[in-house]
Amino acid sequence: MTDRTDISRIRYDEGCLAAHALNVVGDRWALLVVRELMLVPRRFQAIRAGLPGITAAVLTQRLGQLTQSGVVTHDRATGLYALTPSGQGLLPVLQAMCRWGALHPGHDPRRFISPTALMISMTAMIDRRAAQGLRTVAGFRSGTDSFLMRLEGDGGATVTTGAEGGEFWLEGDGNALAIAVYGPMPLTGSVASGAIHAQGDLTAAQRFIDLFRLR
Repeated sequence: MTDRTDISRIRYDEGCLAAHALNVVGDRWALLVVRELMLVPRRFQAIRAGLPGITAAVLTQRLGQLTQSGVVTHDRATGLYALTPSGQGLLPVLQAMCRWGALHPGHDPRRFISPTALMISMTAMIDRRAAQGLRTVAGFRSGTDSFLMRLEGDGGATVTTGAEGGEFWLEGDGNALAIAVYGPMPLTGSVASGAIHAQGDLTAAQRFIDLFRLR
């Protein structure tokens, strides 16, 4: 197997597989770039919109490194960046980091949350025991993004892009939706305040979001 890691970027001169993984995706912003591409291919500016703290120069560098490492592909004809199967394989890593991070103090949900970040966190933080046997399709809209989250009865949640098919739809920016999902206010309160918009069966929507906890 060919080692695609750029020797000039090796930071950990060890044979440890974890160190090797960090040599590939351990640079600052790299995993968050992967996060923004996990659910849908995006163009440069759309990736940057999900990472408001990154500069154009750093994003260019990270995309180049991830492409060289075989984690990301770039279609020059469309301008779209997408994850390779190797990049898609990092989803369990991101989910595990969400669960691990929730155990540590200092998390500030008032800081920017991208819609993709919220969707991935929800797949990580679902109460699998409470969700066992449940089947539903929930829709989320945020800006130009539309996601469908499915419960298939096994206790887990999966996310795809899609504009139709949800039993209910919740719409807002990433932070507003995160507050509606994880916060203490009933969904009807979030809707009444104008923080989010909703369509469909709100009772079913409330039962759905009750499955998610940060702790």
